[in-house]
Amino acid sequence: MRKIKFVNGEFYHICNRGVDKRKIFGNQYDIQRFSQSMEEFNTINPIGSLYESSFLNDKIRAKRKAKRLVNFIAYCLNPNHYHLILEQLIENGISQFMHRLNGGYTWYFNKKYQRSGSLFQGRFKATHIDSNEYLLHVSAYVNLNFKIHQLGGSAAKLVKSSWEEYADDQKLGLCKKNIILDQFNSVKEYKAFVLETLPALINKKELDRELAVLLLES
Repeated sequence: MRKIKFVNGEFYHICNRGVDKRKIFGNQYDIQRFSQSMEEFNTINPIGSLYESSFLNDKIRAKRKAKRLVNFIAYCLNPNHYHLILEQLIENGISQFMHRLNGGYTWYFNKKYQRSGSLFQGRFKATHIDSNEYLLHVSAYVNLNFKIHQLGGSAAKLVKSSWEEYADDQKLGLCKKNIILDQFNSVKEYKAFVLETLPALINKKELDRELAVLLLES
């Protein structure tokens, strides 16, 4: 049983990675499919599949989107793992949403790449974001997670992040970014905050990696 309890109106850092550290996105279409799943599965009214949802008219789509399970605050999709910041809106909303998201994408991925079994490494990991200061720093960590991992070359092409939404205040997307941006005088000020925070986050990642190696060797 999961130790953490999801509470309505609270924020959580959610992440998961491919089993055996395998890639979960093979190309841009896979990322697009996952992004579409994030949007389509975020509804109180269950949908059978993305294919069935594609036949719905605009009125029904708008009605479904009005009754969401979670709010997206930030996200980053990397080649072999993802990070999300979610706000739970209804009881059991995060659990319902994540079950649909991981299950639906695993079905798609296995069918496309002719494989079977689990795609993700167990249950998704969840951390309660218990202060506003923590929320601001986690938003920086998630928005620029691809830079923290210093992804380059072909790997950099298999990344999608809400940083694009935050960096342009006119850009619409999945995130309810006003929760973060309203705490700054401008988008420029938030961008400066995130970029100033980045070096420390990269250094912390290196320290965590070294500690993990030491623990394994001890």
